[in-house]
Amino acid sequence: MKIGILALQGAIREHRWAIERLGAEATNILDPEDLNGIDGLILPGGESTAIGKLLIRYNLLNPISELGKKGLPIFGTCTGLILLSKNINGSDQPRLNLMDTYVERNAFGRQLASFEADMNIPVLGNEPFHTVFIRAPYIDRVENEAKSLLELDGKILMAEQNNLLAAAFHPELTRDDRVHEYFLKKCKL
Repeated sequence: MKIGILALQGAIREHRWAIERLGAEATNILDPEDLNGIDGLILPGGESTAIGKLLIRYNLLNPISELGKKGLPIFGTCTGLILLSKNINGSDQPRLNLMDTYVERNAFGRQLASFEADMNIPVLGNEPFHTVFIRAPYIDRVENEAKSLLELDGKILMAEQNNLLAAAFHPELTRDDRVHEYFLKKCKL
């Protein structure tokens, strides 16, 4: 199995390590040709406005969006969650426009408001998952086939919709690979 990692910004190396620990091949995505032959795609964290502009500059926005519409499994963490969403509150920034979610950017405040917490994510089993939030967004509403997988104080922190998976936190910054493993299961379907 070959998983692409959008390599424009963010924790690319850490996602690669998680994918490789799970026995899959990871490849960097820097241009449209790199999308050929992948079984899934990870959109790492970073700065969503900058990555949106880079997706346009490198002619990746439309090809990735089309692949997502055709069923390619795509997993977005933090900024990736924002890019997957159809609705970004108060923003018209470039996005993939795939997931029926309403997103609030930088929802937990500035860098100083970043936090870590052990949370129960039922789709991952009974053991809590250590979550790392860095200037994290959240989903305030899901529609249609999108569904919440994790909530805190009414804020949706992880969601899925068919072939799409989105997390407001950074699972790649832990040694617990269960979120990546859950994504790889989508890639095998």
